[in-house]
Amino acid sequence: MNSVSTDVAISRGPAANPAPLREVMSLFATGVTVLSVGGEHIHGMTANAFASVSLDPPSVLCCIAHNAVMYEAITKAGHFGVSIMEAGQEGLARFFADKKRPLGPTQFTGVDWVEGPRTGAPLLSGSMAWLECEVSAAYESGDHTVFIGDVVGASRGEAEDALLFFNGAFQRADSPSR
Repeated sequence: MNSVSTDVAISRGPAANPAPLREVMSLFATGVTVLSVGGEHIHGMTANAFASVSLDPPSVLCCIAHNAVMYEAITKAGHFGVSIMEAGQEGLARFFADKKRPLGPTQFTGVDWVEGPRTGAPLLSGSMAWLECEVSAAYESGDHTVFIGDVVGASRGEAEDALLFFNGAFQRADSPSR
């Protein structure tokens, strides 16, 4: 049986140290997505703070830092796309996570994508699945906003192995044998 350690207290306020939370949350495996907004504010961003919210109505959430370019893009556009990354797309996930990449339309040069039919958001080819969402609510929490997106379009690709993020690194999750 494992014992529970309570060595580190999480502090709050302006002097809070995010390291203990980051360390603990790195042990929670998450899927990897690339969020996108098309049109005038075209932008893509790798995100793992993403989850399903409701089946009726179909909705999802994503959490975006207030200082991220994506925060302003989603806020202005009122919609976003989600590409759920396949295990072989680590390079794309790293690219859209790189703060030094070009911004605007240039960041999609050389990237295979299609325009989402409902939102115009870039949806990355070869992904496991795609969603298009209209923002229905936004909740500020600390340095992030939780955007709730009503799903207005969804499709599944042919890939079966997922890209995960666990313990500070990308991992491959192979689908079980059928």
